[in-house]
Amino acid sequence: MEQLPKNATIDDAAGAASLAVAIAAPGTGGPAARFMETILAVPTEARREKWIHEVAEVVMELQKRIENFSLERLSRNDLFVTVTLEAAQIACRNHHEEKLKALKHAVLHAALPDGPGEQLQFMFLRFIDEMTPVHLAILAILDNPPHWMEQHGVVNPKWTAGSVSALIQYCVPPLRGQPEVSEQLVRDLQARGLLDPGQFLRTPTSEAGMMQSRTTAIGRVFLGYISEA
Repeated sequence: MEQLPKNATIDDAAGAASLAVAIAAPGTGGPAARFMETILAVPTEARREKWIHEVAEVVMELQKRIENFSLERLSRNDLFVTVTLEAAQIACRNHHEEKLKALKHAVLHAALPDGPGEQLQFMFLRFIDEMTPVHLAILAILDNPPHWMEQHGVVNPKWTAGSVSALIQYCVPPLRGQPEVSEQLVRDLQARGLLDPGQFLRTPTSEAGMMQSRTTAIGRVFLGYISEA
């Protein structure tokens, strides 16, 4: 493969990216199976095309960041190709922009020399697939609540005391009045080793306690992996 030209367009990169995106073709079956294939064909193709465009943007970004970048070397990067293919499968099963953005950043990190180890990357892809956008939001909030509020234009109420559960419900309006749902989401994150263990959600604490970081070391690596490099 040749290097992308310096004036390459997103369409040029998309053509290259499409070579690295493999989507399993729908199988054949009886009338019910063919009916499902018919109603899913258009949205699946649309998602596939959207994902190719996202990977094309990653390729363009890599061209800016990597000296003497070439598509040939990128195509020989087994980790990048595997992550891209895995991410493509996940992307075609999802419509949430938050998860698609996380997958895009994962592909970018897979091509950069300072990305996480191979096993961590595969584990992180599984986490993106399994978790909801609200899981990702809670993890980011509990990593650095004041910073998250500032980034998202949420007014810091400057509580004198409260609980982590109240903090989550304040920052994620759909969870207000649903502490049990918040607890389940936090347990999911703890089970994956992304948040500190323990039952801290409803424990009364000071403002400093509410605002302290509760992500683990792996949780912070994961957040970096799904964020812009």
